[in-house]
Formats: sequence, C-alpha cells, structure tokens
Amino acid sequence: MTALDMRGAVIPLALIAVAELWARAVDLQSDSLAAPSAIFMAGAKALASGEMLAATGETLVCALGGLAIGFVLGAFTGILLGIFRALDHLSEVTFELLRPIPSVALIPVAMLIFGFGYWTETSIVAFTTFWPGFLLTRAAVRGVEPRLFEVVRSLEMNLPDTIRKIVVPAVLPRMFVALRLAAGISLIVAVTVEITANPVGMGARMMSASQALRPDLTFAYLLWIGVVGWSLNAVMEFVQKRLLGPAVPLPRSGA
Repeated sequence: MTALDMRGAVIPLALIAVAELWARAVDLQSDSLAAPSAIFMAGAKALASGEMLAATGETLVCALGGLAIGFVLGAFTGILLGIFRALDHLSEVTFELLRPIPSVALIPVAMLIFGFGYWTETSIVAFTTFWPGFLLTRAAVRGVEPRLFEVVRSLEMNLPDTIRKIVVPAVLPRMFVALRLAAGISLIVAVTVEITANPVGMGARMMSASQALRPDLTFAYLLWIGVVGWSLNAVMEFVQKRLLGPAVPLPRSGA
C-alpha cells in the first residue's frame, strides 16, 4: 500500500475500533447487529470451511462469464456503429428503448427462459455489461482522428483490417476504462440476482445467513463482497498498467 492508501484506511479502521468498543461496552446481543470481532470470526470460519470460497467461485463464474459475453458484444457493436453512422442512426431508437431497462426487471424473463441456475444470472450480467462496452467504445470510435480514416480509404483497407489496425489501437485505452466499469457492475448485478432469485453464490449465502438471524455471517459476506470487488478492480488496473501504461482513474460515484 502507498502512503495515500494507508491514510485512506484510517477512517474505516477508526470506525471499526469504535464499533468494537461500543459492542463490548453494551454487551451486544442482537439478531440484527454484530461486533466487528464476531464478524471477523464468522468470516474466518466460513473461509476456513471453504463455504465462502465456494460461494465466491459461483458468483465469479456468472459475473465474469456474463462480463465476457456482454462486454465483447457491446464493444464490437460500438465499433461498428461508431464507424457506420447511417447504421447508428437506424438503430438509435432500438438501443434507446432497451438501455433504460433495469437489470432486475429481466429476472422474470430470464427465469422463464433458463429457469434457476447459472445461465439466468449470466444472461442478466451480460445484458447489463453490454452497455458500458457499447456506449464508451462507440464514443471512442467517433473521437478517432478523421485523418486515420482518410488513410484507410486511400489504402483501400477492408473492414477487418480497419478495425484491427486503425480503430482498436486508437480506442483501446477508453475500452479498458469501460471494461473496468463493466467489471464492477458485473459483480453488483450477479450478487443482486443471487439475493433475489438465483440460489447460488455469495448473494444467496448472505441471504440465508440473514434469514437464519446470523448478523455476524451476513456482515462477513457483505464485507467479503467488497474485498472481491476491490480485488477485481485491482487486477484490471494492473493489467491496464502492464499493457497501456498508467491507468485512467475511474469516475467516482456520486451516491
């Protein structure tokens, strides 16, 4: 960790210490709250037993599988529509009708098609992660230097060569930003689907712990999901630095 990262950890650690002291002072016995030490112990036991790691694997299979499908399709569509403006205008109404649909609204439809299981969750993640790949890639293609396309016309390059040699190198940094955003979204959507409909993964285990009145295990899963999300973003940032140089900071949420 850098010095800046360590300074950022001061407030969370202070809050944990205050919560632990308060729980010990009031001798906390609750079906809805748990002391940080109890949360840590519950999480450690779940990790040691393999339960938490198995749930993490189930969630990541759906999240990363849906991310791969949705983002690749979105980026490819964004490249095509960024190049062919007429096609973009023809499809504008279709995409603007589909884009506002909340991912959770697709759960009943996905369950009708796939039933319970991995494909329901993966399909919803794919739909949701399609949009960052599509929108940011299309915007990046539109921002490509027009003289590069003049070179394409003068050399009479075909479409595959144009995409591979001209477009992708020009938009790759923006595509990585879109990929990092989509990766975070994929985990959020996967856990949401597991809590509401799909009985696998970290979301389902957290819901089961809540229904069993286990606040220590419920909060342990909640914090672990945060750790997994942070780790996923760190891996993406590392890959981006290795391939493209310093990573572009992600926009901060206003929520």
